Amino acid sequence: MPTRLIHFALIVIAMVMAANAWADTETSPVINPFTTKSSITRPLPPQYRIEADGSVLLRLCFNSSCVRTRMLTFSAADMKKVKEQLAYCPGQDLYDHLQRVRIAVWQMEVLAQKYEPLLANDREVNDREYGVDGRMDCVDNASNTTNYLAILTDIGQLPSWQVEASSVRLPLDFNSVHWTAVLKDKDTGKKWAVDSWFRPNGHLPFVLPLNVWKDDEIQGWLPPYDTLNPNPLVSNEFCPSERRAESDPSLKY
Repeated sequence: MPTRLIHFALIVIAMVMAANAWADTETSPVINPFTTKSSITRPLPPQYRIEADGSVLLRLCFNSSCVRTRMLTFSAADMKKVKEQLAYCPGQDLYDHLQRVRIAVWQMEVLAQKYEPLLANDREVNDREYGVDGRMDCVDNASNTTNYLAILTDIGQLPSWQVEASSVRLPLDFNSVHWTAVLKDKDTGKKWAVDSWFRPNGHLPFVLPLNVWKDDEIQGWLPPYDTLNPNPLVSNEFCPSERRAESDPSLKY
């Protein structure tokens, strides 16, 4: 190739590279560190596999809107311990059923943190964790909680419940849009929000009737908490008979 043509080709390549660099720095949108190009706008469907030995392979979401995902394995011994915790609420009334759900999510979050220690950085809501590895927004929480509930339903630990698609509140309000995992009571057809965003990872989620969770005027997730949302420190405080006698399963909603 003649020297002049080589020089011309090099000039064209340099111009193209410069134009691309300019486009990247001047015209491309600024990447918000908390909502990157790989983030999502709604929770992911469950992704897991229950192995023959009783262990579970599952996907974990974190760092806001599933920017980071990781596959974890909960051993058969891990899952046996979760079942032992759930056994503290063997009753068949609504109170026990809902408390089993809360224990289930709590214990699965503890296991997730065991295998992904970054989750210890997660705090309630988003106000105190901006930019921190391991943080979880409502999309992360709804994705993970739905995954946990689907696994435990599949292995027969939540027999009175059916896992539903995640639900959203105020979807058109950028500052207030919020997602939750959802369960449906097989006996009554009533749907319940299982919302783990309001507390740090490894804590108890809120359970509220979905219609109440969606009502921004009621704000049933704020204190004083309903009797179905106490925060005991150990599982055997959840379901003694005196607690069931004090509770109102209908919630008066």
